[in-house]
Amino acid sequence: MLGVFNRMRRARTLGRRVFLVLVTLCATARTASAQVRIKDIAFVQGARANQLVGYGLVVGLEGTGDSNSTIFTAQSLVNALQRMGVTVPAAAVKVKNVAAVMVTADLPAFVKNGSRIDVTVSSLGDARSLQGGTLIQTPLKGADGEIYAVAQGPISIGGFNFSSGGSQTQKNHTNVGRIPQGATVEREVPTSITDGQTVEITLNDGDLTTASRIADAINAKIPEASARPLDPYTVRVAIPPAERRNVIAFLAKVEGITVEPDTVARIVVNERTGTVVIGGDVRVSPCAIAHGDIQVKVENNPIVAIPPPFSGNGKPVVVPLKDVTVKETPAKLAAIPATTTVDQLVRALNALGVTPRDLISILQAMKAAGGISAEIELQ
Repeated sequence: MLGVFNRMRRARTLGRRVFLVLVTLCATARTASAQVRIKDIAFVQGARANQLVGYGLVVGLEGTGDSNSTIFTAQSLVNALQRMGVTVPAAAVKVKNVAAVMVTADLPAFVKNGSRIDVTVSSLGDARSLQGGTLIQTPLKGADGEIYAVAQGPISIGGFNFSSGGSQTQKNHTNVGRIPQGATVEREVPTSITDGQTVEITLNDGDLTTASRIADAINAKIPEASARPLDPYTVRVAIPPAERRNVIAFLAKVEGITVEPDTVARIVVNERTGTVVIGGDVRVSPCAIAHGDIQVKVENNPIVAIPPPFSGNGKPVVVPLKDVTVKETPAKLAAIPATTTVDQLVRALNALGVTPRDLISILQAMKAAGGISAEIELQ
C-alpha cells in the first residue's frame, strides 16, 4: 500500500461523544455568572511587576553542557576565569560541563532590597540538559539597563535526562529550569499608586460593561468613593478624606468587593490539539448543517512478470498494479433551531458523529454563514 489519504469521520465514536459531552458541560454550565472579587479581575494602577533578564553560565553539568562549537560559551567562561585571576587560552577550554543560559525574572511591585525572587534559567546554546547544574552569579537588568537583582544557585528542572550505550530516557523538558528564591533584589523600583486623592483600578481584560459594574459595586459599598469608569480598562476611585491616611486599608476594602464580570461571546479553537471551548454566551441562529466524508484509498499490489523464453532478458520484472478507490459516505443533514444556549447545537453535531477537528470546520463555516453570533479565536 503506497498511501492512504483518509478523513475518518466516524471512527472512535465513543471518544467523540465523550468530547462533545464535555463541550456541552462547558457550554451549558453558565446558569448565572459567578461573583468575583475586584482583585481577581483587576489591579491597582502602578502596582505592576517589571521584567528582568541576564546572561549567565551554568556549571557542574555531567557532560551535558554546550559543545565546543558554541563559541560564546567558551568566551564567557574565559572571561569569568579572568575576573577571578585565572588566565587560560580560549582554545584550551572545554565546555562540556558548562552551559550558557538566559536568566529571567519578574520584579514585583513594592519589593524591597534584600528580598528574594524566583528566576527561570533557559539554555542558550546546544546543551543537552541542565540537570544538576548550578548558576553562577548573574546580574539581572531591567529595560533601562540598570541592575536590579543578582541570581545564583542550584537549578531545579523537574525532570531528568539519562543516556547510555545509545539508549536515552527523558522526563519533561530538561533545558529549562527554575531557582526558587534564586535572586536577591539589589535595587528598589519607585512605585506610586495614588496622587493622594484618587486611585485607578485597571482591568486585566478591558470591557465596558465590567468597568461600569465595578464602578457601581464600589459606589454601592463606599458611596463617598465616587467611582466612575474612564474607559474599558480603567475605573477611577476617589479616596475619601477619612481614608487618606491609610490608603492601603482603603484599597483592601475595594479589592474585596465582588462584582459579576461580563464576557464577550467567544469560541476558542486549538487546531493543533483539536480542542474546542464554547462560551456560555454564544448564540446560535437557525441553520442546517450537512456533513459527510470522502475516503480515498490507493493500493499497490505488485506482480512479478516472468520474461518469455528466449527473450534475452532472464530477469523477472516487478510490475506495479495500482488500485484507486474513492468512497463517499452519504452526508447527514441536521437542522439547528434558534436557541439561547449551545446545548442544542452540540446535541445536533453529536448526532452527526463529528470529530473535534470536524467540529472546528463546522463552527468556522457557521460563523461565515452568520449562524453563530460569537468571536472565533484560533490558537
